[in-house]
Amino acid sequence: MNIALVAHDSKKILMENFCIAYRHVLSKHNVFATGTTGWLIEEATGLVLNKYLPGHVGGEKQLCVQISHNDIDLVVFLCNPDVRILPESDFNEVARLCDTHNIPLASNLATAEVLILALEQGDLNWREYVK
Repeated sequence: MNIALVAHDSKKILMENFCIAYRHVLSKHNVFATGTTGWLIEEATGLVLNKYLPGHVGGEKQLCVQISHNDIDLVVFLCNPDVRILPESDFNEVARLCDTHNIPLASNLATAEVLILALEQGDLNWREYVK
């Protein structure tokens, strides 16, 4: 499965810790991340990720293209809730596309853990049939 990881600056350490805790699950899948987040995750976990550009220079746009082609199966976007409500927020477009293409999306740690555990148990294998 293809998993995308994005984290706003205030959530990057939380994303690193999440990936350290669930390295054993992530290592079995193709993981994509925006530039800085991806680099931090690679350093913390030793995983090899597919990295987009940094978010502020187009990384989220690259993710949106993959989502619109139904090439992503799960998105974890740990975002600053104050930024999420802005009309020009990158999160809004990612969320809209995930809703359009029926792609599970976590915007906080609790939901991310539920989804990663579901992935580990095979509960998201239905995504293979959607493609």
